[in-house]
Amino acid sequence: MNEISAITVEPAGCSDAPVLKERGQREVFCGLTGIVWLHRRIQDAFFLVVGSRTCAHLLQSAAGVMIFAEPRFATAIIDERDLAGLADANDELDRVVTRLVERRPEIKLLFLVGSCPSEVIKLDLSRAALRLGRKFGADLRVLSYSGSGIETTFTEGEDACLASLVPVLPASDAAQLMVVGTVAEIVEDQFRRYFSELGIHDVGFLPPRRAGELPAVGKGTFFLLAQPFLANTALELERRGAERIAAPFPLGVEGTLAWFEAAAQKFGISQARCRAVLDAPAERARQALARCRITLAGRKVFFFPDSQLEIPMARFLARELGMTLSEVGTPFLHREHLAEELALLPRGTFLSEGQDVERQLDRCDEEKPDLVVCGMGLANPLEARGFTTKWSIELVFTPVQGFEQAADLAELFARPLRRRALLKV
Repeated sequence: MNEISAITVEPAGCSDAPVLKERGQREVFCGLTGIVWLHRRIQDAFFLVVGSRTCAHLLQSAAGVMIFAEPRFATAIIDERDLAGLADANDELDRVVTRLVERRPEIKLLFLVGSCPSEVIKLDLSRAALRLGRKFGADLRVLSYSGSGIETTFTEGEDACLASLVPVLPASDAAQLMVVGTVAEIVEDQFRRYFSELGIHDVGFLPPRRAGELPAVGKGTFFLLAQPFLANTALELERRGAERIAAPFPLGVEGTLAWFEAAAQKFGISQARCRAVLDAPAERARQALARCRITLAGRKVFFFPDSQLEIPMARFLARELGMTLSEVGTPFLHREHLAEELALLPRGTFLSEGQDVERQLDRCDEEKPDLVVCGMGLANPLEARGFTTKWSIELVFTPVQGFEQAADLAELFARPLRRRALLKV
Protein backbone atom coordinates (compact mmCIF):
# COMPACT_ATOMS: atom_id res chain seq x y z
CA MET A 1 0.00 0.00 0.00
CA ASN A 2 2.99 2.30 0.51
CA GLU A 3 4.33 1.67 -2.97
CA ILE A 4 3.83 4.20 -5.74
CA SER A 5 3.04 2.45 -8.99
CA ALA A 6 5.00 3.23 -12.14
CA ILE A 7 3.67 6.17 -14.11
CA THR A 8 2.21 5.39 -17.51
CA VAL A 9 0.96 7.82 -20.13
CA GLU A 10 -2.57 7.29 -21.40
CA PRO A 11 -2.67 7.89 -25.17
CA ALA A 12 -3.95 11.38 -25.98
CA GLY A 13 -5.18 11.93 -22.42
CA CYS A 14 -7.38 15.05 -22.52
CA SER A 15 -5.61 16.75 -25.42
CA ASP A 16 -8.80 16.82 -27.49
CA ALA A 17 -11.29 16.59 -24.64
CA PRO A 18 -14.36 18.84 -24.75
CA VAL A 19 -14.29 21.81 -22.37
CA LEU A 20 -17.38 23.31 -20.78
CA LYS A 21 -17.03 27.09 -21.20
CA GLU A 22 -18.99 29.14 -18.69
CA ARG A 23 -19.42 32.90 -18.60
CA GLY A 24 -21.39 33.82 -15.50
CA GLN A 25 -20.81 35.09 -11.98
CA ARG A 26 -17.23 34.51 -10.81
CA GLU A 27 -15.76 34.17 -7.33
CA VAL A 28 -12.11 35.25 -7.61
CA PHE A 29 -9.68 37.76 -6.14
CA CYS A 30 -8.33 40.57 -8.31
CA GLY A 31 -4.74 40.70 -9.60
CA LEU A 32 -3.61 42.94 -6.73
CA THR A 33 -3.21 39.75 -4.68
CA GLY A 34 -0.05 38.88 -6.64
CA ILE A 35 1.78 41.65 -4.78
CA VAL A 36 1.76 39.45 -1.68
CA TRP A 37 4.26 36.97 -3.15
CA LEU A 38 5.96 39.30 -5.64
CA HIS A 39 7.13 41.77 -2.96
CA ARG A 40 8.75 38.91 -1.05
CA ARG A 41 10.56 37.75 -4.17
CA ILE A 42 12.11 41.00 -5.47
CA GLN A 43 13.83 42.24 -2.35
CA ASP A 44 14.56 45.83 -3.41
CA ALA A 45 11.27 46.49 -5.22
CA PHE A 46 8.25 48.39 -3.94
CA PHE A 47 4.63 48.02 -5.10
CA LEU A 48 2.50 51.16 -4.85
CA VAL A 49 -1.16 50.44 -5.55
CA VAL A 50 -3.06 53.47 -6.81
CA GLY A 51 -6.47 52.59 -5.48
CA SER A 52 -9.12 52.83 -2.80
CA ARG A 53 -9.27 51.93 0.86
CA THR A 54 -10.86 48.66 -0.22
CA CYS A 55 -7.65 47.85 -2.15
CA ALA A 56 -5.60 48.64 0.96
CA HIS A 57 -7.79 46.41 3.15
CA LEU A 58 -7.50 43.56 0.64
CA LEU A 59 -3.71 43.67 0.70
CA GLN A 60 -3.55 43.90 4.47
CA SER A 61 -5.92 40.96 4.83
CA ALA A 62 -4.07 38.85 2.27
CA ALA A 63 -0.57 39.65 3.48
CA GLY A 64 -1.17 39.78 7.22
CA VAL A 65 0.24 42.36 9.59
CA MET A 66 3.97 43.05 9.23
CA ILE A 67 5.30 43.57 12.76
CA PHE A 68 9.07 43.22 12.59
CA ALA A 69 9.72 44.75 9.17
CA GLU A 70 8.16 47.40 6.96
CA PRO A 71 6.32 45.83 4.02
CA ARG A 72 7.38 46.80 0.53
CA PHE A 73 3.90 47.60 -0.67
CA ALA A 74 1.42 50.37 0.07
CA THR A 75 -1.70 52.02 -1.31
CA ALA A 76 -1.92 55.59 -2.57
CA ILE A 77 -5.54 56.22 -1.65
CA ILE A 78 -7.82 57.71 -4.28
CA ASP A 79 -10.41 59.66 -2.29
CA GLU A 80 -13.51 61.71 -3.07
CA ARG A 81 -11.50 64.78 -4.18
CA ASP A 82 -9.71 62.72 -6.82
CA LEU A 83 -12.91 61.06 -8.02
CA ALA A 84 -14.68 64.44 -8.22
CA GLY A 85 -11.83 66.02 -10.15
CA LEU A 86 -11.15 68.58 -7.40
CA ALA A 87 -7.50 67.50 -7.14
CA ASP A 88 -4.96 66.68 -9.83
CA ALA A 89 -4.38 62.93 -9.37
CA ASN A 90 -1.00 63.09 -11.12
CA ASP A 91 0.25 65.82 -8.78
CA GLU A 92 -0.97 63.83 -5.80
CA LEU A 93 0.75 60.70 -7.10
CA ASP A 94 4.04 62.55 -7.64
CA ARG A 95 3.85 63.87 -4.10
CA VAL A 96 3.23 60.41 -2.63
CA VAL A 97 6.05 58.82 -4.63
CA THR A 98 8.50 61.58 -3.66
CA ARG A 99 7.71 61.03 0.04
CA LEU A 100 8.06 57.28 -0.43
CA VAL A 101 11.49 57.55 -2.06
CA GLU A 102 12.72 59.96 0.62
CA ARG A 103 11.63 57.50 3.30
CA ARG A 104 12.81 54.34 1.52
CA PRO A 105 15.98 55.26 -0.44
CA GLU A 106 16.96 51.59 -0.71
CA ILE A 107 14.21 50.96 -3.26
CA LYS A 108 15.62 50.31 -6.74
CA LEU A 109 12.45 49.28 -8.58
CA LEU A 110 9.03 50.88 -8.12
CA PHE A 111 5.85 49.41 -9.59
CA LEU A 112 2.82 51.65 -9.94
CA VAL A 113 -0.06 49.17 -9.79
CA GLY A 114 -3.38 50.11 -11.33
CA SER A 115 -6.69 49.25 -9.69
CA CYS A 116 -10.38 49.54 -10.52
CA PRO A 117 -10.60 53.12 -9.13
CA SER A 118 -7.52 54.33 -11.04
CA GLU A 119 -9.00 52.95 -14.25
CA VAL A 120 -12.38 54.52 -13.56
CA ILE A 121 -10.83 58.00 -13.40
CA LYS A 122 -8.62 57.17 -16.43
CA LEU A 123 -5.33 57.77 -14.59
CA ASP A 124 -2.55 56.91 -17.06
CA LEU A 125 0.00 55.11 -14.87
CA SER A 126 2.26 54.21 -17.80
CA ARG A 127 2.77 57.90 -18.52
CA ALA A 128 3.21 58.60 -14.80
CA ALA A 129 5.89 55.90 -14.66
CA LEU A 130 7.81 57.55 -17.52
CA ARG A 131 7.54 60.96 -15.85
CA LEU A 132 8.69 59.69 -12.46
CA GLY A 133 11.45 57.62 -14.05
CA ARG A 134 12.89 60.78 -15.61
CA LYS A 135 12.58 62.60 -12.29
CA PHE A 136 14.53 60.04 -10.24
CA GLY A 137 16.98 59.00 -12.95
CA ALA A 138 19.18 55.92 -12.78
CA ASP A 139 18.70 55.50 -9.02
CA LEU A 140 15.13 54.27 -9.39
CA ARG A 141 13.42 52.40 -12.22
CA VAL A 142 9.66 53.04 -12.33
CA LEU A 143 7.29 50.66 -14.13
CA SER A 144 3.54 50.19 -14.19
CA TYR A 145 1.03 47.41 -14.66
CA SER A 146 -2.63 46.74 -13.98
CA GLY A 147 -3.85 44.63 -11.06
CA SER A 148 -7.42 45.81 -11.54
CA GLY A 149 -10.21 43.32 -11.06
CA ILE A 150 -11.68 44.69 -14.29
CA GLU A 151 -8.68 43.36 -16.24
CA THR A 152 -7.03 40.70 -14.08
CA THR A 153 -7.89 37.84 -11.75
CA PHE A 154 -5.80 36.52 -8.86
CA THR A 155 -2.63 35.13 -10.48
CA GLU A 156 -2.89 37.29 -13.61
CA GLY A 157 -1.42 40.11 -11.52
CA GLU A 158 1.94 38.33 -11.59
CA ASP A 159 1.66 37.88 -15.35
CA ALA A 160 1.03 41.61 -15.81
CA CYS A 161 3.94 42.48 -13.50
CA LEU A 162 6.45 40.21 -15.26
CA ALA A 163 5.26 41.32 -18.69
CA SER A 164 6.06 44.91 -17.66
CA LEU A 165 9.63 43.83 -16.84
CA VAL A 166 10.37 42.17 -20.19
CA PRO A 167 10.92 45.41 -22.19
CA VAL A 168 13.64 46.54 -19.75
CA LEU A 169 15.56 43.23 -19.68
CA PRO A 170 19.14 43.51 -21.00
CA ALA A 171 19.65 42.26 -24.56
CA SER A 172 21.88 39.28 -25.32
CA ASP A 173 21.82 36.64 -28.06
CA ALA A 174 24.05 34.26 -26.08
CA ALA A 175 22.75 30.76 -25.43
CA GLN A 176 21.07 30.79 -22.03
CA LEU A 177 18.15 29.42 -20.04
CA MET A 178 15.54 31.53 -18.25
CA VAL A 179 13.13 30.21 -15.63
CA VAL A 180 9.98 32.37 -15.71
CA GLY A 181 7.62 32.65 -12.76
CA THR A 182 7.96 33.44 -9.08
CA VAL A 183 9.56 30.66 -7.06
CA ALA A 184 10.80 30.65 -3.48
CA GLU A 185 14.51 31.23 -2.92
CA ILE A 186 15.03 27.67 -1.70
CA VAL A 187 13.42 26.38 -4.90
CA GLU A 188 15.64 28.63 -7.04
CA ASP A 189 18.72 27.30 -5.26
CA GLN A 190 17.63 23.70 -5.87
CA PHE A 191 16.87 24.37 -9.53
CA ARG A 192 20.23 26.08 -10.06
CA ARG A 193 22.02 23.10 -8.51
CA TYR A 194 20.30 20.56 -10.74
CA PHE A 195 20.80 22.65 -13.88
CA SER A 196 24.48 23.04 -13.01
CA GLU A 197 24.87 19.28 -12.50
CA LEU A 198 23.20 18.71 -15.87
CA GLY A 199 25.70 21.11 -17.48
CA ILE A 200 23.44 24.16 -17.94
CA HIS A 201 25.28 26.97 -16.17
CA ASP A 202 23.91 30.20 -17.65
CA VAL A 203 20.50 30.28 -15.95
CA GLY A 204 18.49 33.40 -15.12
CA PHE A 205 15.27 33.77 -13.15
CA LEU A 206 12.39 36.15 -13.85
CA PRO A 207 11.57 37.74 -11.49
CA PRO A 208 15.03 37.86 -9.88
CA ARG A 209 15.80 38.32 -6.20
CA ARG A 210 17.02 41.87 -6.79
CA ALA A 211 16.29 44.47 -9.43
CA GLY A 212 19.94 44.59 -10.52
CA GLU A 213 19.88 40.87 -11.40
CA LEU A 214 17.43 41.02 -14.31
CA PRO A 215 18.25 38.21 -16.76
CA ALA A 216 19.23 38.99 -20.34
CA VAL A 217 17.03 37.96 -23.27
CA GLY A 218 17.54 37.52 -26.99
CA LYS A 219 17.59 35.03 -29.84
CA GLY A 220 19.73 32.59 -27.86
CA THR A 221 17.35 32.52 -24.89
CA PHE A 222 15.25 29.47 -24.12
CA PHE A 223 12.75 29.79 -21.31
CA LEU A 224 10.85 27.39 -19.07
CA LEU A 225 7.61 28.45 -17.42
CA ALA A 226 7.50 27.63 -13.71
CA GLN A 227 3.86 28.79 -13.50
CA PRO A 228 0.97 28.14 -15.95
CA PHE A 229 -0.55 31.64 -15.72
CA LEU A 230 2.10 33.65 -17.58
CA ALA A 231 0.63 33.90 -21.08
CA ASN A 232 1.38 37.60 -21.62
CA THR A 233 4.89 37.33 -20.20
CA ALA A 234 5.66 34.44 -22.54
CA LEU A 235 4.34 36.44 -25.49
CA GLU A 236 6.53 39.43 -24.60
CA LEU A 237 9.61 37.19 -24.27
CA GLU A 238 8.91 35.61 -27.66
CA ARG A 239 8.65 39.09 -29.19
CA ARG A 240 12.20 39.69 -27.98
CA GLY A 241 13.42 36.52 -29.68
CA ALA A 242 13.24 33.98 -26.84
CA GLU A 243 11.87 30.48 -27.39
CA ARG A 244 9.63 28.65 -24.94
CA ILE A 245 10.56 25.08 -24.04
CA ALA A 246 7.37 23.02 -24.05
CA ALA A 247 7.10 20.95 -20.88
CA PRO A 248 4.77 19.99 -18.05
CA PHE A 249 5.10 22.20 -14.98
CA PRO A 250 7.53 21.28 -12.17
CA LEU A 251 4.84 20.06 -9.77
CA GLY A 252 5.25 16.59 -8.31
CA VAL A 253 7.89 14.07 -9.32
CA GLU A 254 6.60 13.41 -12.82
CA GLY A 255 6.20 17.06 -13.76
CA THR A 256 9.56 18.11 -12.31
CA LEU A 257 11.40 15.26 -14.03
CA ALA A 258 9.83 16.06 -17.41
CA TRP A 259 10.52 19.79 -16.91
CA PHE A 260 14.25 19.25 -16.38
CA GLU A 261 14.44 16.68 -19.18
CA ALA A 262 12.83 19.11 -21.64
CA ALA A 263 15.51 21.70 -20.87
CA ALA A 264 18.27 19.11 -21.08
CA GLN A 265 17.07 17.94 -24.49
CA LYS A 266 17.03 21.53 -25.79
CA PHE A 267 20.64 22.00 -24.66
CA GLY A 268 21.81 18.69 -26.13
CA ILE A 269 22.34 16.88 -22.84
CA SER A 270 22.13 13.09 -23.01
CA GLN A 271 19.43 10.98 -21.40
CA ALA A 272 22.15 9.12 -19.50
CA ARG A 273 23.33 12.37 -17.92
CA CYS A 274 19.76 13.21 -16.95
CA ARG A 275 19.35 9.84 -15.31
CA ALA A 276 22.60 10.23 -13.37
CA VAL A 277 21.57 13.62 -12.00
CA LEU A 278 17.80 13.28 -11.58
CA ASP A 279 17.08 9.64 -10.68
CA ALA A 280 18.12 9.90 -7.03
CA PRO A 281 16.13 13.03 -6.09
CA ALA A 282 13.14 11.71 -8.05
CA GLU A 283 13.21 8.42 -6.14
CA ARG A 284 13.52 10.21 -2.78
CA ALA A 285 10.51 12.31 -3.69
CA ARG A 286 8.47 9.23 -4.66
CA GLN A 287 9.21 7.65 -1.31
CA ALA A 288 8.21 10.85 0.49
CA LEU A 289 4.85 10.83 -1.32
CA ALA A 290 3.93 7.38 -0.01
CA ARG A 291 2.41 8.60 3.30
CA CYS A 292 0.12 11.08 1.56
CA ARG A 293 -0.93 8.53 -1.02
CA ILE A 294 -2.42 6.40 1.77
CA THR A 295 -4.69 9.32 2.67
CA LEU A 296 -5.53 10.49 -0.84
CA ALA A 297 -5.73 7.39 -3.06
CA GLY A 298 -9.27 6.71 -4.21
CA ARG A 299 -10.64 10.04 -2.91
CA LYS A 300 -12.61 12.30 -5.24
CA VAL A 301 -11.45 15.91 -5.77
CA PHE A 302 -13.35 18.83 -7.35
CA PHE A 303 -11.56 21.98 -8.56
CA PHE A 304 -13.29 25.36 -8.68
CA PRO A 305 -11.54 27.82 -11.06
CA ASP A 306 -9.25 30.23 -9.24
CA SER A 307 -5.48 30.17 -9.77
CA GLN A 308 -4.90 28.54 -13.22
CA LEU A 309 -2.86 25.90 -11.35
CA GLU A 310 -5.82 23.53 -11.46
CA ILE A 311 -4.82 21.37 -14.44
CA PRO A 312 -1.20 20.68 -13.34
CA MET A 313 -2.43 20.04 -9.79
CA ALA A 314 -5.10 17.65 -11.07
CA ARG A 315 -2.49 15.77 -13.09
CA PHE A 316 -0.31 15.43 -9.98
CA LEU A 317 -3.15 14.24 -7.74
CA ALA A 318 -4.51 11.74 -10.26
CA ARG A 319 -1.28 10.21 -11.53
CA GLU A 320 0.98 10.27 -8.49
CA LEU A 321 -1.49 10.11 -5.60
CA GLY A 322 -4.32 8.06 -7.06
CA MET A 323 -7.13 10.59 -6.62
CA THR A 324 -10.25 10.58 -8.81
CA LEU A 325 -10.93 13.83 -10.68
CA SER A 326 -14.54 14.91 -10.44
CA GLU A 327 -14.34 18.27 -12.24
CA VAL A 328 -11.29 20.37 -13.06
CA GLY A 329 -12.30 24.00 -13.48
CA THR A 330 -9.83 26.72 -14.44
CA PRO A 331 -10.32 30.46 -15.10
CA PHE A 332 -8.51 30.29 -18.46
CA LEU A 333 -7.27 27.29 -20.39
CA HIS A 334 -4.19 28.10 -22.49
CA ARG A 335 -4.05 25.02 -24.68
CA GLU A 336 -0.54 25.66 -26.02
CA HIS A 337 1.07 26.15 -22.60
CA LEU A 338 -0.92 23.27 -21.08
CA ALA A 339 -0.62 20.82 -23.98
CA GLU A 340 1.77 18.50 -22.13
CA GLU A 341 -0.38 18.63 -18.99
CA LEU A 342 -3.62 17.88 -20.85
CA ALA A 343 -1.99 14.87 -22.50
CA LEU A 344 -1.23 13.43 -19.07
CA LEU A 345 -4.70 13.87 -17.55
CA PRO A 346 -6.81 10.70 -17.32
CA ARG A 347 -9.01 10.29 -20.36
CA GLY A 348 -12.57 11.43 -19.70
CA THR A 349 -11.68 14.09 -17.12
CA PHE A 350 -14.44 16.73 -16.95
CA LEU A 351 -12.88 20.11 -17.80
CA SER A 352 -14.46 23.54 -17.45
CA GLU A 353 -13.18 27.01 -18.30
CA GLY A 354 -14.49 30.21 -16.76
CA GLN A 355 -17.23 30.11 -14.17
CA ASP A 356 -20.91 30.34 -13.50
CA VAL A 357 -20.63 29.84 -9.77
CA GLU A 358 -24.24 28.83 -9.05
CA ARG A 359 -24.19 26.13 -11.74
CA GLN A 360 -20.82 24.87 -10.57
CA LEU A 361 -22.00 24.71 -6.95
CA ASP A 362 -24.92 22.59 -8.15
CA ARG A 363 -22.54 20.21 -9.92
CA CYS A 364 -20.39 20.02 -6.78
CA ASP A 365 -23.44 19.12 -4.69
CA GLU A 366 -24.29 16.35 -7.16
CA GLU A 367 -20.74 14.95 -7.27
CA LYS A 368 -20.24 14.95 -3.47
CA PRO A 369 -16.42 15.04 -3.70
CA ASP A 370 -14.21 14.16 -0.74
CA LEU A 371 -12.15 17.34 -1.25
CA VAL A 372 -12.97 20.67 -2.90
CA VAL A 373 -10.17 23.02 -4.03
CA CYS A 374 -11.52 26.55 -4.22
CA GLY A 375 -11.01 30.23 -3.47
CA MET A 376 -11.32 31.61 0.04
CA GLY A 377 -14.68 33.20 -0.73
CA LEU A 378 -16.28 29.81 -1.36
CA ALA A 379 -14.50 27.75 1.29
CA ASN A 380 -16.62 28.64 4.34
CA PRO A 381 -20.00 28.22 2.59
CA LEU A 382 -18.84 24.85 1.25
CA GLU A 383 -17.58 23.77 4.68
CA ALA A 384 -21.00 24.72 6.10
CA ARG A 385 -22.55 22.39 3.53
CA GLY A 386 -20.39 19.53 4.77
CA PHE A 387 -17.54 19.60 2.23
CA THR A 388 -13.83 19.43 3.06
CA THR A 389 -12.00 22.28 1.33
CA LYS A 390 -8.52 23.44 0.43
CA TRP A 391 -7.82 27.12 -0.31
CA SER A 392 -6.27 27.37 -3.77
CA ILE A 393 -4.39 30.51 -2.71
CA GLU A 394 -2.15 28.33 -0.49
CA LEU A 395 -0.91 26.54 -3.58
CA VAL A 396 0.55 29.85 -4.78
CA PHE A 397 1.90 31.12 -1.45
CA THR A 398 3.65 27.86 -0.54
CA PRO A 399 6.90 26.60 -2.14
CA VAL A 400 5.58 23.63 -4.12
CA GLN A 401 7.81 23.29 -7.21
CA GLY A 402 10.54 20.69 -7.50
CA PHE A 403 11.42 17.25 -6.14
CA GLU A 404 12.05 18.35 -2.55
CA GLN A 405 8.67 20.08 -2.33
CA ALA A 406 6.57 17.27 -3.86
CA ALA A 407 5.64 15.79 -0.48
CA ASP A 408 4.87 19.28 0.90
CA LEU A 409 2.51 19.81 -2.02
CA ALA A 410 0.79 16.49 -1.37
CA GLU A 411 0.44 17.39 2.32
CA LEU A 412 -1.54 20.51 1.40
CA PHE A 413 -4.26 18.21 0.04
CA ALA A 414 -3.95 15.42 2.62
CA ARG A 415 -4.08 17.66 5.70
CA PRO A 416 -7.72 18.82 5.35
CA LEU A 417 -8.88 15.21 4.98
CA ARG A 418 -6.94 14.12 8.06
CA ARG A 419 -8.32 17.07 10.00
CA ARG A 420 -11.90 16.20 8.98
CA ALA A 421 -11.34 12.58 10.08
CA LEU A 422 -10.14 13.74 13.52
CA LEU A 423 -13.14 16.03 13.94
CA LYS A 424 -15.68 13.31 13.22
CA VAL A 425 -17.40 12.01 16.34
